[in-house]
Amino acid sequence: MDENILIVDDDSAIRDSMHEFIKKSGFNSLTASSAEEALELLKSNNVNIVITDIKLPGKDGLHLTDLIKQDYDIDVIVMTGYSNDYSYEEAINKGASDLVFKPFRFEELLLRIKRVLKDRLFTKERARILGKLEKLAITDGLTKLYNLRHFYNQLEVEIDRCNRYGHSLALLLLDIDNFKVYNDSYGHLEGDKVLVRLGQIIKSCLRTMDCAYRYGGEEFTVILPETTGEEAKNVAHRIRKSVELEKFLPKPKKVVTITVSVGVTEFLKKEQISTFIQRADQAMYDAKAKGRNRSSALFAEEASNKDNNV
Repeated sequence: MDENILIVDDDSAIRDSMHEFIKKSGFNSLTASSAEEALELLKSNNVNIVITDIKLPGKDGLHLTDLIKQDYDIDVIVMTGYSNDYSYEEAINKGASDLVFKPFRFEELLLRIKRVLKDRLFTKERARILGKLEKLAITDGLTKLYNLRHFYNQLEVEIDRCNRYGHSLALLLLDIDNFKVYNDSYGHLEGDKVLVRLGQIIKSCLRTMDCAYRYGGEEFTVILPETTGEEAKNVAHRIRKSVELEKFLPKPKKVVTITVSVGVTEFLKKEQISTFIQRADQAMYDAKAKGRNRSSALFAEEASNKDNNV
């Protein structure tokens, strides 16, 4: 087995006999005679379980357990021969995974070790599954970009940061030009390939702090934290040109290019989230109206002037 077990006991006879039994049971074993020595060993060794006596010179076993749980993801089994002085609840509250009362048979200790390892494996697997389910809940199944639900959640977070710290914040809204014609001509499976590839292209044009989302259908959106509207124009141009250069083969020997229209806007402090998104949407439709395959920027002042001129 690859599991490493650290035995902490100031009684050398108990410590050595446990060490031999642990090794014969197929585990790797380390030993320490004090809490301080154990903490030093943990700095340079990958340990899965610490088995410690409560009565130790210096820091006692419960104090050691507390320190371990603060700094490491390690299970601790506490041993004690003082059943009247220490309770199971006290050990568990310090972070111990189990409490063993002396004297005990080594076979019993082995069962406790195996149970702790099994519980640990179960906990990790459950966390992995929950993490996967959480990711599925916020991810678009086709493009693997974040979905619309996560977009609204994250945009609220970024707007709060913007209002609180005065950071700039920009938003892009992209729509594939004439995508219905492409789907009608080559089928939805080929259309899906376009959506997947566009998601990849968009992500490749962004910084680590930026985030892309599938807004719905053939629309995508990008949140650009700490980015002004003028800077966002450059990002929109970079994405649009990268999409335009991509070649698709919906049929043998049939090479097709795709273009996108991009709306660009910048957040105006304290404005409503719906107003911010609607302005990006209007900018995108302006790009469509101007001939497609282009980006169009619309900022709060310009939008206000448009409303006044209606």
